[in-house]
Order: sequence, then structure tokens, then C-alpha cells
Amino acid sequence: MQKFFSNRKLVIAIVVLIISIGLMSVSVAIRNKRATPPLIQQFGNDVAGAASRVVAWPVNGLQSATNSVSDLLNTYEENQKLKKQVDQLAQAKVNAQTASAENKQLRKQLKLNESLSDYTAVTANVLTRTPSSWMNQLVISKGATAGIKKNMPVMSQTGLIGRIVEVNQTSSKVELISSTSSSANKFAIEITNKAGKTVNGIVSGYDKSSGTLEMGSVTSNVKLKKGDKVVTSGLGGITPKGLYVGTVASVKQDDYGLASEVEIKPAADLSDLTVVTVAE
Repeated sequence: MQKFFSNRKLVIAIVVLIISIGLMSVSVAIRNKRATPPLIQQFGNDVAGAASRVVAWPVNGLQSATNSVSDLLNTYEENQKLKKQVDQLAQAKVNAQTASAENKQLRKQLKLNESLSDYTAVTANVLTRTPSSWMNQLVISKGATAGIKKNMPVMSQTGLIGRIVEVNQTSSKVELISSTSSSANKFAIEITNKAGKTVNGIVSGYDKSSGTLEMGSVTSNVKLKKGDKVVTSGLGGITPKGLYVGTVASVKQDDYGLASEVEIKPAADLSDLTVVTVAE
């Protein structure tokens, strides 16, 4: 029974197709004859138009779908290209910012080198700086072959940052002025106030929260104020005298009120060092 109905549907479809093709042929023939009555000609035109729309519908649908897929693929490719360009622009921006920062530090180093008239200045890059000893020491790119020797002062930007404590052939280790290591040699400094009076002491510590150096146990009666200049005193014979360290940030009494504690703002940014100068 099912086979009969399926064959019957097939026969009907074939008959309808044959009739449609016949009507199309007749309508075209009638439409091409000028002597055909207007009513019959209109009917032929309508039949031909309807048949054309039936045939054109799936073709137009397929073409529209093809165009949509093509547009989607083109959009995906353009999106990938744009993403790549955005990544390249981001990297270019980072490179430009890095170059700008290095250029700024190099300009400061050049100005510093011009002011070191009593020394032979050797410029070096910072090679390594470990997080565990970030404020204690670092390694620079110049050593014995460049004339570097132990205890030479190391400057950056506008002020002292440390001294050479270990020399290799092509690299050297620098002990920072902010070092809190128990084995570090303390930096001897002096502070001169506006009246020209001087207070001597040593850098006794470093405050990470404020980024300031500390000079404790000051028993002198000399009045110190914010902005007074701090330089190396040369006492102890390790670091030369007169190297600029920074300025007084604040002065306060200790817990017992017997001595003063002085906080010093370093002239150089000790947390951001990429280029340094060794004064020979």
C-alpha cells in the first residue's frame, strides 16, 4: 500500500512538471505572436512569469546563502587581521615607553657625567637584580677590563646609589646605599644646614614604605630642617667625600627623646635602576 501511494505521488509530480513545461512553452509561443488576442497574451505572460519565479526562487536562495557564507568568511579574516594589528600596536607602545624611559635615564646620566669633573666616569647597564635582595645589591655590565675596582662609588641619575664590592672581568657587584644586610659597610654621610653647620652620621637603615634612608642616633644640637642637603663625608676611607646623596625629608626624636632620627629622600630612584655610572 505504501509503495502504491509513493508511486502515485511520483506520477502526479511528473504530470504536474510536464503540464508546467507545456504551459510555459505555449505561453512563450503565444506571447511572441503579435496577433494573439490581448487577454490570451496576458494569461500567457502571467503563466510564464509564475513559472520563472518558481524556478528562480531556489536559485536565488542558494545564491543568497553562498553570499552570506562568503561575507562571514571575509569578516572572520578581517577580524583576525585587525586583532593581529592591535597586538602589534600594543607591543609597539610598550617598546616606545621602554625606549622613552631609557632615553630619559641616559640624559640624566650624561648630565651627571658632565658634573663629575674629578672622576673618570664609566657608564654601565644593570644586568641582574634579584627580588630577594632588590634593595641590597645588583650586578652591572662593567668589570676589571673597563678599569672598575672595589670600593668605587656608583651613581645614578643625580645621586649616589652604592659602591663596588666585587669585581669580575666583565661584571661587578654593587652594594646599594639602601642595603639592610648585616654584613654591609655603612655609608658615612654628613648633613649641612642653611647656617652652614654640619652633622655627621651613617646610613643606619631604609624604610620601604616611605622609600627613605634613615640616619639614627643623632645627638648633635645642630638644627636640621627639611630640604637640607646630604652628601658623603668620606669618613672611614671607603667612599669619597662630597658625593650627593639626597635631602632631609623629616627630623624626629627617638622614643627616649635623647637623640634625633633623620629621614633622607634619596636623589636617585633606588627602586628603578637600569643605567648607572661608576666614578673612577
